[in-house]
Amino acid sequence: MSVDLSAVLIAVAGVAGTLGGSLLTQRAAERAKRRELELVRDQEDVREYLLLRRTCYAELNRDARQFTTALNRHLHLLRDGGVEEADKDALEEAKTAHRDRYSAAQMIAPDDVLARASTVNQALNKVYGQVKRLERGEPEQGETLTTAFQGQAEIWDMLRAMRALMRRDLGVSAPE
Repeated sequence: MSVDLSAVLIAVAGVAGTLGGSLLTQRAAERAKRRELELVRDQEDVREYLLLRRTCYAELNRDARQFTTALNRHLHLLRDGGVEEADKDALEEAKTAHRDRYSAAQMIAPDDVLARASTVNQALNKVYGQVKRLERGEPEQGETLTTAFQGQAEIWDMLRAMRALMRRDLGVSAPE
């Protein structure tokens, strides 16, 4: 009887070992698959965030340039004495489009890009304020068409710096 009991115990141990090994192999495979899926999800998140930033940057760059161009056009109209309601509306539309893009960038862009975009935004709003005061005939001390033109012209350099930083952030340009 002791031989039969030993044989049964050995058989049970063999079956348990086989089943246990299969179970451990299956769990290891499941863990590896889960890690692989997490890695794929992380890569997709990175790609999606890059696409979101690229779109945001392109739109912010475009709308900031259009706002700058609209300010320039408006200054020329003021100088020539021919600002009409449609011209005022065009300037407001450019300002609103830029404001909306800048607001989106505040939620997406990293701090260094946002700081540069903030500098551009402040410069645009400063010149916009001058333009509107000049348009009403109520300039502040030292504000003239000449100073407004100078302020507007300086924005182009700020835009170039902002665009360069955005391109570096996207990996389009080599880091400095």
